Amino acid sequence: MPERRPRSVLGATGLSLGLMLLVAGGVADRGGTFPLVLLGASALAIGALYRLFPHGPQFALGTTNGLAMYACLYVVIGRAGFPDAPDWARAVAFVLPIAAFVAACWLRRRDLSAWAEQEEAADLAHLPRFARWLAITGLVGLVSLGFPVNRLPATGQGLALIGAMAAIAAVSVISVGDVVRLLVDIAVIFRAVTRRLSRLAVPIAAYSSLWALLTVVFGCLYRIADGLSGGPLFTSTHGPIRVDFADALHFSVVTLSTVGYGDIIPADDGIRLLASIQMLLAQLLLLFGFIEIMRGSRAGLPDAAPRDEATRRAAAGD
Repeated sequence: MPERRPRSVLGATGLSLGLMLLVAGGVADRGGTFPLVLLGASALAIGALYRLFPHGPQFALGTTNGLAMYACLYVVIGRAGFPDAPDWARAVAFVLPIAAFVAACWLRRRDLSAWAEQEEAADLAHLPRFARWLAITGLVGLVSLGFPVNRLPATGQGLALIGAMAAIAAVSVISVGDVVRLLVDIAVIFRAVTRRLSRLAVPIAAYSSLWALLTVVFGCLYRIADGLSGGPLFTSTHGPIRVDFADALHFSVVTLSTVGYGDIIPADDGIRLLASIQMLLAQLLLLFGFIEIMRGSRAGLPDAAPRDEATRRAAAGD
């Protein structure tokens, strides 16, 4: 039987596109043309890169994170430096670096995929080279913002935007090896973090359960106390109020989280004392959660100690 991948291509791509859907919804304040282009280009890029470098859903997530940051920076810089660029120019300029990068990965797929499949541990020694290419890309953006391109007519702004993104596309083609190495390193790091989080499932579940229990108990106490009182025990920006269960639960969440919105304020000494007790329990719960999570994060470390000791003894014997 052939060896199966950690996750199916469709599953990893669908998970990644969920994040891109959020980004597309966030930038959809000027029509739906660009969000559709963003989703289409992201789907093709994530699927193609996942096919070329099968490092599991972590690689797809790292690629999606990079695309999301690129899309956000593109929108912010594009609207600041090229505010009147036509929609067709914005779409073409956005797709240019993505298409160039995917094409470069395809042309160098044998070398890059062979290296990526052998990578088992993160090695960020090549990060300075990636930072150099990132600085060049930032320089292109600074030059675009520095020149008065926004005074050009709409067509001129569109052509200038395409020219700037063509320069960034050229940089992405030249630096494709360093970018792929960084994406693989991020995938390896995500995989290690996922294994650690699996060991933290029990303490996180225990902390969440106790947090929810305290929220409900004190929310009920606030509601019961206010209901049995002859007058309002809470006040707001509009004066004294009677709290219903939703208000009491909201106040309990705010108190337990020590956020303090100030929309509901205890006006009675007994309620203030009750809220103080809840805040004290919140601090103790936070301390408990921190200790349990740190204990869970160290799970498995004692197993490494005998190996280290054996290594030291072997070295001493030599």
